[in-house]
Amino acid sequence: MLIKIMSLFLVAMVGLALFGRLRLPGRKRARLNRHCPRCGRPKIGPGPCPCTQNGEA
Repeated sequence: MLIKIMSLFLVAMVGLALFGRLRLPGRKRARLNRHCPRCGRPKIGPGPCPCTQNGEA
């Protein structure tokens, strides 16, 4: 009984790992590389970079 439970758990973990690695066709990787073209800082959120408001860079 214990071996059956362990094997079902491992199969479930493998299924979750495979499902997590799926790449959806409409998904873009551009979100990972969003940096400000002026100062190079990563952009967080939809608004403008703080360097354009403060006059830095």
